[in-house]
Amino acid sequence: EMDIHEQQATFDGFSHLTKWVSLIVAVGTLFLTVWFCTDAGFLGSVVSAAVVAAIGVLVLRDKKPAH
Repeated sequence: EMDIHEQQATFDGFSHLTKWVSLIVAVGTLFLTVWFCTDAGFLGSVVSAAVVAAIGVLVLRDKKPAH
C-alpha cells in the first residue's frame, strides 16, 4: 500500500491556492474594467470590487465543522 498523505496535502494546498488566486484575478479584472470602461469612475470600481471581494471571501473561506 502507498502512503498518499503528502499527495493529499499537495492537492489540498493547490486547490486552496487556486480558489484564492481566482478570486484575486476576478476582483482585479472587475476593478479595472469598471474604472476604465464605464462612467462609474474610480470610486465606483472600488465599491464594486470591495463588494465582490467580501462576498467571495465569505463563500470561499474554509467552513468550520459543526459539532
